[in-house]
Amino acid sequence: MDVLVSEVGPRDGLQSIGRIMPLEAKKAWIAAEAAAGVREIEVGSFVPASVLPQLADTAEVVAFAKTIPGLEVAVLVPNARGAEAAIRAGADKLTLPLSVSETHSLANLRRTHVQVLDEAKRIADMIRDLPEGERPHFEGSLSTVFGCTLEGAIPDAQVARLAESLMAAGCDEVGLSDTTGYADPSAVKRLIALVRGVVGEKGLTGIHLHNTRGLGLANVLAALEAGLTTVDSSLGGIGGCPFAPGASGNIVTEDLVFMLQAMGLKTGIDLEALLKVRSILEEALPGEPLYGFTPDAGLPLNFVPEEVR
Repeated sequence: MDVLVSEVGPRDGLQSIGRIMPLEAKKAWIAAEAAAGVREIEVGSFVPASVLPQLADTAEVVAFAKTIPGLEVAVLVPNARGAEAAIRAGADKLTLPLSVSETHSLANLRRTHVQVLDEAKRIADMIRDLPEGERPHFEGSLSTVFGCTLEGAIPDAQVARLAESLMAAGCDEVGLSDTTGYADPSAVKRLIALVRGVVGEKGLTGIHLHNTRGLGLANVLAALEAGLTTVDSSLGGIGGCPFAPGASGNIVTEDLVFMLQAMGLKTGIDLEALLKVRSILEEALPGEPLYGFTPDAGLPLNFVPEEVR
């Protein structure tokens, strides 16, 4: 089984900390992870610099990342205007977040469900007008899908309706996002089954999980058992959601890759090379907390990933 580890640190990680990482450090981080075998990196977000000054240089980061052979360059876009900028920059994948909690949607994007779905239609039309070989992949991310710090549990019927609406609007697929860190393995399996029942297996392949309550890797295992093949994570576990109170802690990329390789799953990532990338963050973000058990403990004696045996 192949698992795509999608690195989201340069976007989800950096947007959640106050310090601004220098452009050259971002480039070094992305280049080093790609060299280690990471095939997809979410390099930034096309949002106004007044909202997230940490990501004001996203267009420049995309331009650099596009020079790296074989790298899928992903970005988050909050609306059609952001998508237009992302397309102009040459991004390979666009993710539009649609919070299933309308309260969170208003706090995060300042838009209702109807307004976000209208943006999704505009983005899909924009992509459809491009030449076939130049169309980026378009994902609608169902945020706060496991519960919201502002609303609590979200009814299944609402989740299913919004998943179906995103696909009807023209998304290529939907993703599940545990924005608030509320997920547990049982809920992961249940919601995957629920959403796939509406959009089909090909309409849901990826998940974005947090480790807020220590269940991140357990939830990954549940997602894999339920058939998903793409998992988001952040180097050093940096990040969360600045618009969801109490939401902290992305899954640590280093720990995720170790678990997958120890299980014999193929990631295509050189784990020892990946562990060395951490030094770039330590130098560029002095004093910023970095997390991860594998970087602290090191690899087991004579550890050989099952995938290369």
